[in-house]
Amino acid sequence: MELAAALKNVIAICAGITDGAGFGDNTKAALMTRGLAEMRRLGIALGAEEHTFSGLAGLGDLVVTCSSKHSRNRSVGEQIGRGKKLSEILEGMKTIAEGVSTAESAKNLAELHKIEMPIVQETYKILFENKDPRQATNDLMNRDAKAERW
Repeated sequence: MELAAALKNVIAICAGITDGAGFGDNTKAALMTRGLAEMRRLGIALGAEEHTFSGLAGLGDLVVTCSSKHSRNRSVGEQIGRGKKLSEILEGMKTIAEGVSTAESAKNLAELHKIEMPIVQETYKILFENKDPRQATNDLMNRDAKAERW
């Protein structure tokens, strides 16, 4: 449950980026679906029960965090999608968007366990390597199709 709670914040940043950059609902739905698959893959590799990610701690929390106007992490992503720099956003916040630091931890865990997590990787690149958010989103959406579960 803790892993699901942490990882959904990274996916929410990316969901916010799609909102801020003007991508549509279908893009966000694809992102959330693929994000849940990433969360599940890493969770299973770390010993979590697969069904945990289908319940409130996984899917439920992911949906609300990616969709709510009150989500700190989605808000950070939305501002990035509109062209604002992460440092500016964080300076102006009175609260913490946990997904920023979690993106780095999740990327490192995925690499350590050889788990494919392209959304986490692209979000990391946007946050810490200044990759263009629109390019990252296009790269994600144009990846070769694969089964959501494997």
